[in-house]
Amino acid sequence: MSLSDSLYKEVILEHYQNPRFRGKLEPADLYEHGVNPLCGDELELTINLEGEKISEVRVNGKGCSISQASGSMMAEAIRGKTVSEAESILKRFKNMVLENEDPKFEEELEDLESMESVKKIPARIKCAVLPWNTLERALSKIPK
Repeated sequence: MSLSDSLYKEVILEHYQNPRFRGKLEPADLYEHGVNPLCGDELELTINLEGEKISEVRVNGKGCSISQASGSMMAEAIRGKTVSEAESILKRFKNMVLENEDPKFEEELEDLESMESVKKIPARIKCAVLPWNTLERALSKIPK
């Protein structure tokens, strides 16, 4: 399902104004801090695991609407998923934004498609990808 640009903006604004899973888990199984030094966006990601499943996730940060909305969407997308499923979503998201690939998101993940509009503003791509790069580093800490 393809969304119009105006709907993309509405989805991004909704996630920015009403972020999902905001805060910090203490204690947390995984912690990662992400920064975009070019614009000052910051993000703290905390995750708790139950075996292979991401049982809880929290995102805390400051920065532009794109980075904060992307963090909210990411948290919503990966909560309750297995690490493998989260890695798949992460890869599809980054390929959509960075490689112009069709992510083939399931209906429950269609909010993520709104970030595709960010490609029209190249300076904002790093903002959209910041939470996902932070997630990638956090998941890489899990022993395989």
